[in-house]
Amino acid sequence: MTIDWTHFTPLPALAGGLLIGLAAALFILLNGRIAGISGIVGGLLRPARGDVAWRLAFVAGLVAAPLCWRLFAALPEIRIEAGTGVLAVAGLLVGLGTRYGSGCTSGHGVCGLSRLSPRSLVATLAFMATGFATVYVVRHLVGA
Repeated sequence: MTIDWTHFTPLPALAGGLLIGLAAALFILLNGRIAGISGIVGGLLRPARGDVAWRLAFVAGLVAAPLCWRLFAALPEIRIEAGTGVLAVAGLLVGLGTRYGSGCTSGHGVCGLSRLSPRSLVATLAFMATGFATVYVVRHLVGA
C-alpha cells in the first residue's frame, strides 16, 4: 500500500477534525445533548413536544455546510463505485447497526470516546472491525 501524496491533505484534515470536536463540545455544553446524528434525526421521526426546532436546525446545518463551502471553493468530486442495490443494502445495514449499537459513529466515536465511555469504545471498535471485515470480504473475496 502506498500513500497518494498528491491528495494527502493532513492540514485540512486536522482543521476539519478540530472543527468537529469543537462543534461536538459546544453542542454538549450549550444544549446538554450528544451530537449523534442518528439520534438527532431519529428524534424527528417521533418528535417530542418542543424538541423539533433544534433538531431541524442541526440537520439544516449539515445540509447548509457544503452549500456554503461551495461559495468559496469547488466541492470534491463525488465518485461512488457501487450500484443502487448495494447502496440500499449498505444503508439498511448501517441503520440496523446504529439501532443495535444504540448510536452511530458520531455519537459513540466522537462524543462517547471524548467522554471516556467504555460502551462507546466497544461500539466504535465494533463499527471499525465490521467496516474492515466488510471491505476485505467485498474487495478480496467477493471481488466486487
